[in-house]
Amino acid sequence: MSASAVHSLWTTAADPITKIDAPKIEYGQLSPTLIVIGAAIIGVLVEAFVPRKSRYYVQVFVSVVALAASFAAVVALAAGGYGTTKAGIAAMGAIAVDGPALFLQGTILLAGILGVFTFAERRLDPETHGNKVDSFAAQAASVPGSDSEKAAVKAGFATTEVFPLLLFAIGGMLIFPAANDLLTLFIALEVFSLPLYLLCAVARRKRLMSQEAAVKYFLLGAFASAFTLFGIALLYGYAGSVKYATIAQVVDGTIGDINPALADTMGNDALLLIGAAMVVMGLLFKVGAVPFHMWTPDVYQGAPTPVTGFMAAATKVAAFGALLRLLYVVLPGLRWDWRPVMWAVAIVTMLGGAIVAITQTDIKRLLAYSSIAHAGFILAGVIAASPDGVSSVLFYLGAYSFVTIGAFAVVTLVRDAGGEATHLSKWAGLGRRSPLVAAVFAVFLLAFAGIPLTSGFAGKFAVFKAAAEGGAGAIVVVGVISSAIAAFFYIRVIVLMFFSEPRPEGPTVAVPSPLTMTAIGLGVAVTLVLGVAPQYFLDLAGQAGVFVR
Repeated sequence: MSASAVHSLWTTAADPITKIDAPKIEYGQLSPTLIVIGAAIIGVLVEAFVPRKSRYYVQVFVSVVALAASFAAVVALAAGGYGTTKAGIAAMGAIAVDGPALFLQGTILLAGILGVFTFAERRLDPETHGNKVDSFAAQAASVPGSDSEKAAVKAGFATTEVFPLLLFAIGGMLIFPAANDLLTLFIALEVFSLPLYLLCAVARRKRLMSQEAAVKYFLLGAFASAFTLFGIALLYGYAGSVKYATIAQVVDGTIGDINPALADTMGNDALLLIGAAMVVMGLLFKVGAVPFHMWTPDVYQGAPTPVTGFMAAATKVAAFGALLRLLYVVLPGLRWDWRPVMWAVAIVTMLGGAIVAITQTDIKRLLAYSSIAHAGFILAGVIAASPDGVSSVLFYLGAYSFVTIGAFAVVTLVRDAGGEATHLSKWAGLGRRSPLVAAVFAVFLLAFAGIPLTSGFAGKFAVFKAAAEGGAGAIVVVGVISSAIAAFFYIRVIVLMFFSEPRPEGPTVAVPSPLTMTAIGLGVAVTLVLGVAPQYFLDLAGQAGVFVR
C-alpha cells in the first residue's frame, strides 16, 4: 500500500472528529466552590510574595472574606430556587445543584468560618521572644526539638500556610456531597483529605504526637481511598458509566442503549454488590463509623485542637452528604441489600462509641468517641430511606457541627505549663475557678447528650422519629439506650467541673481574643436557638431534603 493511500485512510478516519464541543459550565451555580478554591490559590500566592510580617493578617482576611462571599453565593442560589424548583445538574453532569447540596455547603462554610477564627487565635500561649504564637508549629518542616526549630521559634516564624490548606479542604468538601458522578466524588475526596493530613501534623506543642496522628490518618485514609477507587472501577464495569443516574438506571433495569464493549459485564450483580460495598466503606471511614473508626481517637487527640474541631464538624457533614446521595440517588434499587448492613453498622457504632467513651481519661479522646456515637445516631436517619430521613440528617449535621467546633474551642482555653490540659483530672473544680467557661462547656456537653432545650435533643428526636417511621424501630431502642450510656460520661465531666475541689497546681483558663470568643459564642447561641425553637430550621431542612435525579 502506498504512502498516499495510508495518508488518505488516516484523513478519512479522522474526518468525523473535526469539532470538539467546548464544555458548558454554569459558573453561577458553581460559584460557592469556585470562590473558595480561587481564594485558596490566592493564599498560596500570598505565601510566596507577601512579606512574612504581614502574611498572617492577609491570610485571615482573605479566608474570612472568601468563606463569607461563598456563603452569600449559597444563600443567593437557594433564594433563587436552585434548592427546589430549579434544582438540576451542572458542569456537564458532574455536580448536582439541589437542596441537600446547598444546605450541606452552607453548613460546611459556616463551620469553615468558625474554623478560621479558631485557627487565627494568637492570645492563648504566652508570647515567646516578643512574638505572638498560635496553635501551629513555627516551621513545620523542621525536626521537633532541633536547632532549626528553636531558631524558627526565636525568629517568630508562623505557619500561615494553614489558611490556604483549610480553604482547599473546604473546597473539596463543598464538591463532595454535590458530586454527581463517581470520578468527581473521588477527586473531591482527595482534594479535602490531603490538606487535612497535613494540618494534623503541624501542632506547636506535642509535635511528635501530632506527626504520629497525621501518619496514622494518612495511612488509613490511603487504604480507604484505595477501597473507594476499586469500588468505583467495579461499578463502572457493572454499569458502563460513572454517572449516578446511569448506574441507578442499570440497577433498576430501565437503561436504554447499552455499550456493546461492556455488554458482557453490564448487569453483573457481583460487580454491583462488591463495588457498592467498597465505595460505601470509604465513606463510612470518613464518617468514623465502627468498624472503620480506629483512626478517630488517635487523630483527634494528636492533631492541633482547632484542626480537630474543624475536622470533626466539617468532614462529617461532607461525608454524610455524599453517603446520602450515593444511597438515595444511585442505589435506591438496592435498598434491601444495603439497609441490613447499615442497620448493623449503626447499632455497633452507637453502642461502641458510647461504651468505649466511658473509659477515656483524655477530653479530646472522649469527644472523639462521642463523635463516633453521633455517627451512629445520624446513620439511624440515613436508614429511614425517606424524605424525612434526609431532612432529619441535614438538621442533625447542622446542629452537631456548631456544638463540636464550640466544644473544641473551649478545650483550647484550658491550659497549663505544657500547653492544653486535656487530661480529665485537670478539669476538676474548673467550675469554681472560671464558672463561665465551665458553664459554656456544660451547655455543649448537654447538647451532645441530647438533653431537651438543646439542639442535640431536637436533632436526635428528628432522626429517631424518621427511623421509627421508616420501620427501624429497633434502631431507635438501641439509640435511646446508647444515648443514656453517653449521657453518663457527659454528666460525669460536668460533675467533675462543678462538684470537685480545684487542685492548687491545676490549669488556668486563658483569656482568648474576640475570634475564639465569637466561635464559642455562636456555638452556644446556635445550640440554644435550635433547641428552644427548632421548627424554622427543621422546615428549612425539610424543604432542602429532595435530591435531584
